[in-house]
Amino acid sequence: MASTPIQQEVGNPSGENKVGRLRDALLCDMDLPLRRTFYPLGFAVEILTNDPDVLEAANESFGHRSLARASAVLQIRIGVSEGGGSECPPEPVRREYNHLYSLLANAQNHAVLDLKTCTSFVWLNKSALKSRPYFRYNFLEKVVYLLLGASVVTDIHAACVIRNGKGILLCGDSGAGKSTLAYACARSGWTYTSDDTSYLINTSSFARVIGHSHRVRFRPAAKALFPELLSHQVTPRMEGKPSIEIPVSELPPLLTAHEATVHAIVYLQRHPSAMGILVRLPDGTATERTRTELYSAGEIRAKHERTLEVLSAIPTYELHYCTLEQAVDQLNLLVRSEEHTSELQS
Repeated sequence: MASTPIQQEVGNPSGENKVGRLRDALLCDMDLPLRRTFYPLGFAVEILTNDPDVLEAANESFGHRSLARASAVLQIRIGVSEGGGSECPPEPVRREYNHLYSLLANAQNHAVLDLKTCTSFVWLNKSALKSRPYFRYNFLEKVVYLLLGASVVTDIHAACVIRNGKGILLCGDSGAGKSTLAYACARSGWTYTSDDTSYLINTSSFARVIGHSHRVRFRPAAKALFPELLSHQVTPRMEGKPSIEIPVSELPPLLTAHEATVHAIVYLQRHPSAMGILVRLPDGTATERTRTELYSAGEIRAKHERTLEVLSAIPTYELHYCTLEQAVDQLNLLVRSEEHTSELQS
């Protein structure tokens, strides 16, 4: 029987060479001999790569934690090819459909994730590693926290501080002052947990959050509020927002905690005429508002919405303030009020 064109191609050397070239073009056999396990938010994540710069960047992002939680190890593959020139790639375009997620800077720098199975691959060339902040914010940290968010935590747009064991979530629109107020609280003796993103633990039956307590990120305007920031440089950040990222170890001594149990939720309203006042909001306000801020879709979103139910019964307030001193004073009053209520109930 005469052989088909496909049989002829595969059955001769020239056909074999063509298949080999195709496999090389797909990069499906790229060797990733370097590997190391990190513990972002305390969860084990193994990174496989062929470039030591990837592991150095991962150490900057995640090297502050070493305690592993009881969960499956997530594995992230990051392959790096030569080339790309001296210019940094553009900001990745992000797309999501149900549990599928993509990050595309250009044809040579992109990532694909399946959030349902927590499978991912990242393919980059050397140009994406020339700027460490670019690589960390746009690919490394984004992929890691997307996978953690799909499996074990639900991220919420909130800072977190603790006073006398009581965690307070500071919520509000971008620019409401979450990071600066969290740091101002820490400077006045509060315990610092997170600046503008906190992570609810999905399996917890009560509201418990994890934060990035190892660093603080500020807007450049914060230099006018805190003199100790003046010597620190502004760096580009995710979505083009300039920021000052400072390890807590480089700031005046602060109390920090990786986790907090949430006892109250405060939405920040900063305006020039405010006198400093807390207004109680209806129960369930935090759950409803936070749902509108979810970026997840499909089954993952449904899981996140169920997790947010733990916020429904937590006392929620709106804080109207002008100065940081006003805001810190009101938060101190809130904690004392919560403690008084607890004493009466006991």
